Amino acid sequence: MGWDQIIYVPAWRQPFKTDRQAASGYHRFAMIALAIRDNDVLFVSPIELERGGTSYSIDTLEAMRQRYPGASFDWVIGDDNVAQFLEWKDPARLLELARFVVLSRGGATVPESLAGRFVFAENATVPISATEIRRRVRAGEPIESLVDPLVSRYIHHHRLYREGHS
Repeated sequence: MGWDQIIYVPAWRQPFKTDRQAASGYHRFAMIALAIRDNDVLFVSPIELERGGTSYSIDTLEAMRQRYPGASFDWVIGDDNVAQFLEWKDPARLLELARFVVLSRGGATVPESLAGRFVFAENATVPISATEIRRRVRAGEPIESLVDPLVSRYIHHHRLYREGHS
């Protein structure tokens, strides 16, 4: 895609994922930092953690544009997010602020009103999901072959994704 940098932005609280237990934003920030530690074009931003509350993409994009004036932004989403894009906060403004790049995760359908509004990237799909990794942790099954070794150790050390932990 010709990107100079890729910035990961862990959510404080995701508006569409309120029904399931997740690691705190700080833990997710730390795991991303561990996973990308050796790559000098990958970064992790605490922008949503600093803001707190429900994390809406529109608020983050507005803040990123203020923080990086003159920069152009691509917002990368999985194709499973496209179907509910119109439910996001201020979707029309989102499309003004950034180009949305869609990565294939399973072949979701684009709503007719959004046809042509997204760029679909060619990407390799990974046959494992974060949901499956969390399930394996809860079941006491190994994850070392699925995530960075330091991330695996972090998850186990902090007892993440086990019953009763957030």
